[in-house]
Amino acid sequence: MSVPTSRSGAERSYPLPHAGPDARFTESLVNSVVVVLVGYGYPRIDAPADRAALETALGAFLYNLLENRT
Repeated sequence: MSVPTSRSGAERSYPLPHAGPDARFTESLVNSVVVVLVGYGYPRIDAPADRAALETALGAFLYNLLENRT
């Protein structure tokens, strides 16, 4: 499902349709995002609540989690 953006008119690639577990969404992916954020000067993500929030935010960006709900 592609949605046009309002700025450029280009079609969006995200969020992806979500049909269930995705083998690409791993602990390693989250760790890589953490490393990038810290590399840009953001604070380390040590608290479990912060890590859970990051995983939730990544999931919301990557997947259309509401797509299959009625």
